[in-house]
Amino acid sequence: MVNTNPDSSSAIRNQDGRLPFLTIYLRKMLGSRRTAPLSAPSWKELLVSWFGAFSGIGVVAVLTLVYNMPMIVSSFGASALLIYGLPDAPLAQPRNVIGGHIISAICGVTVYALCGLTWWSAALAASLAILLMLLTRTAHPPGGATALGAVLARVSPMYILTPVALGATLLVLVGLITNNLLPERKYPKYWL
Repeated sequence: MVNTNPDSSSAIRNQDGRLPFLTIYLRKMLGSRRTAPLSAPSWKELLVSWFGAFSGIGVVAVLTLVYNMPMIVSSFGASALLIYGLPDAPLAQPRNVIGGHIISAICGVTVYALCGLTWWSAALAASLAILLMLLTRTAHPPGGATALGAVLARVSPMYILTPVALGATLLVLVGLITNNLLPERKYPKYWL
């Protein structure tokens, strides 16, 4: 009889009773448990999240498209989800949004200036941005795209100030206004 119990691993154990490294490594990829899905937001929270995202992206898009002020990068779309849709998340706090984008822009601009546009400079910019965001406690996932975009778009050092720093700051300012419209929301949870 074949043992079909997934927890039974006696057949693949080493002579000393331990599981081989590869088996342990691959098993980690199966995950350990299912997590409960996020609770459904109320219609008021959905409306405020939508209004915030529309307003925040709208402000930077108007400044970019109507007034020819470069204030938007594509990674701001992902920042909008965090700031307006998940305002309690640590990754949505002003320190993370502004700091993460600025650090990432600096990484992207620097790597492009030193290395040009290559496959490895794109990878280096994003990975360096991730490393520095983690070291400075400013992790903001869209920042990786900000660094990558800097290399791919072959930007100048001005990219750090505008669109990135000013645009991220505007998104946070709109978040301060819109997220606090509901009494049950408080944004930010912290500044530094």
